[in-house]
Formats: sequence, structure tokens, C-alpha cells
Amino acid sequence: MTDPIADYLTRLRNAIKANHRVVEVPASNLKKEITKVLFDKGYILNYKFVEDGPQGTIKIALKYDPVNKVNAIKKLQRVSTPGLRQYTGYKEMPRVLNGLGIAILSTSKGVMTDKEATQEKVGGEVLCFVY
Repeated sequence: MTDPIADYLTRLRNAIKANHRVVEVPASNLKKEITKVLFDKGYILNYKFVEDGPQGTIKIALKYDPVNKVNAIKKLQRVSTPGLRQYTGYKEMPRVLNGLGIAILSTSKGVMTDKEATQEKVGGEVLCFVY
């Protein structure tokens, strides 16, 4: 596997399309941080890190609207790829869905959203867009 972040996002996308409640993904430190950001911003219901074997897994409970059965995540889009890295400064931060979505960035101060990175005045690699 050449792009573990794209694999992570694809597993989430597939679970959403299949209306699964829980999805398991192989763990890494970057994926754990992305999961924490998704939880903090209300895109997923809950998560759990399971330490089994050398790598471990992340169990993610997806968030659905109880009335309409619609998922909280409409779209997950990978921005920076191993073949073409996308970096941004805090002054030219991308706006996702005119401010309604979030961009997840990997910065020198950790993984954070575009709004947090602007407040901290740090730029970094734009990992993905979520809305």
C-alpha cells in the first residue's frame, strides 16, 4: 500500500455507502490523529484504539441522523498524495464548502483543522477535505 491515508478515507467512504455502523481500519499515529479531529468536529460518533499485534486497529462508530438515516460525512476528499504533495501557508488556507467543511492539515504543531491552523498561524500539508 503506497498511500495509507487514502486507504483510511476509502474504508470510511465504503462503510458510509454500505450503511455500516462501525468500521475497522489499521492504526498508525497519523490515522489516530485524523480520527481524533473527526471526533472533535462531530463527524463520527465515537472511536476506540485496539492494541492487537504490532500495528493495532482503530474502531470507528459512524454518526447517522436518526430520522433520515443520513451520515454526518457527506464527502471525504484526499488532497495531498504521495506523488503530488499540497502545502499551504496560514494566509492562503483553503476554504472548504465556503467555510462549512473542514480541511485537515498536518502541521509542525500536529494534525489540526484549517481554522485551528489559522489561529495558531502555522501552515502545513493539506491531507483531506471533509464535509
